[in-house]
Amino acid sequence: MKTAISNALSTSDHASRDRGGKAQPLLSVRGLRKHFLIKGGGPGKPACKVHAVDGVDLEVRKGETLGIVGESGCGKSTTARLLMRLLTPDAGEMIFDGDPVDVMGGLSLRDMRRQMQMVFQNSYASLNPRMSVEDSIAFGPQVHGLGKRESRQRARKLLDQVGLLPDQFASRYPHELSGGQRQRINIARALALEPRLLILDEAVSALDKSVEAQVLNLLEDLKREYGLTYLFISHDLNVVRFISDRVMVMYLGRVAELGDSEALYRAPAHPYTRALMSAMPSMDPLRRTQVAPLDGDPPNPIDLPPGCRFCPRCPMAVAACHDQEPELEALPGGGHSSACLRATEVQAQGRQQEALDQEVST
Repeated sequence: MKTAISNALSTSDHASRDRGGKAQPLLSVRGLRKHFLIKGGGPGKPACKVHAVDGVDLEVRKGETLGIVGESGCGKSTTARLLMRLLTPDAGEMIFDGDPVDVMGGLSLRDMRRQMQMVFQNSYASLNPRMSVEDSIAFGPQVHGLGKRESRQRARKLLDQVGLLPDQFASRYPHELSGGQRQRINIARALALEPRLLILDEAVSALDKSVEAQVLNLLEDLKREYGLTYLFISHDLNVVRFISDRVMVMYLGRVAELGDSEALYRAPAHPYTRALMSAMPSMDPLRRTQVAPLDGDPPNPIDLPPGCRFCPRCPMAVAACHDQEPELEALPGGGHSSACLRATEVQAQGRQQEALDQEVST
């Protein structure tokens, strides 16, 4: 068994593991749901549920970067942890390159985690303070059957590839490193098992802008070199636009909008996405924000409103929005979907605003 695992880890030919071809998504998820139970406030009071992730469907295509954005508490990080099975989902089906995950006859969690790895937001807390840099990177391959010598050689090679000199950094400990250096270590550790999919959960949000740019460029280089696929989670809409091929917008545990990055940024088809885009800082003095793009707070995830979840904050809501929860549906033209009853009107307004902005700028 160890020999088979060692051979699997020693190969760097990702194409040999591509069982379904380019047309088959690398990761498909259907009906992913996670509700957290909260005990009642007193004797006789029933327990409540927090609807953290409530029926998320997504596909990650091979070789792409899928960005996920949304306000704090919308379910982005919980979705990432459910995909890695760090949390057990209440419901949902997960298929990795044609193989169902964690079911009889499908892909085991052990095999899945060799092909899917995660880079966490807190670069310090995600490293063991008692392990040196070299030991942290080599630990995963050793657990999966690679010899100690080969694991250490791989760790030093990865250190060099993420821009850290092995002779200087291999013996250091997390407290001796800067935030940017620790995040590079985390990326190297995630690559140690030669995965096909990297989930990056706010991987650059705690970094200075100059260091952030270096890490983003590093991720792009590694993607080309290793043939990686990324699931990139961030609050920074500019960063998501830079790195993503497609963008998924989440709101209160549901997918509000999904589409090609440039198309979605130019003409969002959901009022919530449009509000997020309006909140992006601009360097253009002629495009100052005069009023708040969005009023109010998100509804209580324990006691969700009927109908559309964004309805209480939506400036375009109509009577039907209070009664009917919209499903994610494709828009004309392809490559763009929205969960809004007035999606085409919102998209048309976005195009008009884009044309107006271009006239002002010229």
